[in-house]
Amino acid sequence: MSLKQQIDNDIKKAMLAKQKEELEALRSIKSMILLAETDKSASGEISGDAENKILMKAAKQRKESADIFQQQNRQDLAEKELFQLEVISRYLPKQLSEEEIASKVKEIIAQVGAKGPQDMGKVMGAATKALSGQADGKVISELVKRLLTA
Repeated sequence: MSLKQQIDNDIKKAMLAKQKEELEALRSIKSMILLAETDKSASGEISGDAENKILMKAAKQRKESADIFQQQNRQDLAEKELFQLEVISRYLPKQLSEEEIASKVKEIIAQVGAKGPQDMGKVMGAATKALSGQADGKVISELVKRLLTA
């Protein structure tokens, strides 16, 4: 079952259960997918990888918005964003722990033959491709930087 079909089914369940907040979050995900499908460069259907990128982008936006709202003491808005983040996270692939990311980055450093910070671009290119959808780019970047300078 595609992500779009799964979200459609979950929208129906949320409507029947009268879960207003969840319904709002699911509809926002669906609208992002529909926008991607109707984009001029898209051919109608989008791949699973593209769906994951959409979800990662949405999750990142919600997390950043929640952080901003918390800094501004708007807990009500922050809670709404965090709830939407929780709903989006259900559809994301399992995120790797920092230790798992570090071990994969070490493997990539060995494969690429990186010697120091000057090789960060090579390592980041391979690492972001290998860990796509499983880890946040900031975390990967910090680990690569730390491991290359060590």
